Amino acid sequence: MPVLLPPALALSLDLLRCPTCRTRRLYPDRGALCCPADHSFDIARHSYASLLTGNRATSGDDAAMVQARDRFLATGRYAPIRKVVARLAAGSVPERGTVVDVGCGTGYYLAGVLDQLPGARGLGLDTSVGALRSAARAHERAAAATWDVFRPFPLADAVADVVLDVFAPRNPAEFHRVLRPAGRLIVVRPTGRHLAELRGRVPAVVTIDPAKEQRLHRALDPYLEAVVTEEVEYPMALVGLEALDLVGMTPSARHLSRADLSDDGLLPDRVTVSVLATAYQPR
Repeated sequence: MPVLLPPALALSLDLLRCPTCRTRRLYPDRGALCCPADHSFDIARHSYASLLTGNRATSGDDAAMVQARDRFLATGRYAPIRKVVARLAAGSVPERGTVVDVGCGTGYYLAGVLDQLPGARGLGLDTSVGALRSAARAHERAAAATWDVFRPFPLADAVADVVLDVFAPRNPAEFHRVLRPAGRLIVVRPTGRHLAELRGRVPAVVTIDPAKEQRLHRALDPYLEAVVTEEVEYPMALVGLEALDLVGMTPSARHLSRADLSDDGLLPDRVTVSVLATAYQPR
């Protein structure tokens, strides 16, 4: 039986363009999205659109990482980060605006923004099918679709009032293309102090390159100008299995197993959360 067009996807359908043609609009047809040139893309039964074509990206979160992320974010430990993202975004979105979350994961930050913007709609893009299953139900006005951030986005020009990039890879040229002239890009990334206690105990945890901040600004500068940067830093207690989920939801999970972390006292019960959130405007 064909999948009906999910309401949130219907809200954002006008944003989408055929990933193959790059310019043609998509329309729903018997459980798929199609373009006038007969290119067809499935709508999954979990309500996200399968737009990614050709060779699949391999860097998306696997099922175990998604489950760990869902459990950890449900604790509210990262709520201060979500609040800052929502506040930075809210000032740039009109009453019936559009928010695009690139590398949206489970949709946690996109949902936080939409909660503060009752008239806005959202679209999350990610390579991880497991994450998109959560993102497609994260908010009633948030649609979700498979996509690789390093490819040209399957979106029309100048359609987004805000683009979110929270702990995700970046594509500056595409950010600039899809943003409206008065739009904003919100980028969240860790500082060198982020989870430092964890990296001190578990050498296999992915480290933060000290030159990362310089590379970020060098990559974005031709397209976008920084407007404001806010630092979010606070101590975070970890209770029960939260430390395991914190490791398990990061890229470090690809190098570690729960068995590797089972030694008593290996994982800290308190860590430092330290991130920078910057709002950029198009040049």
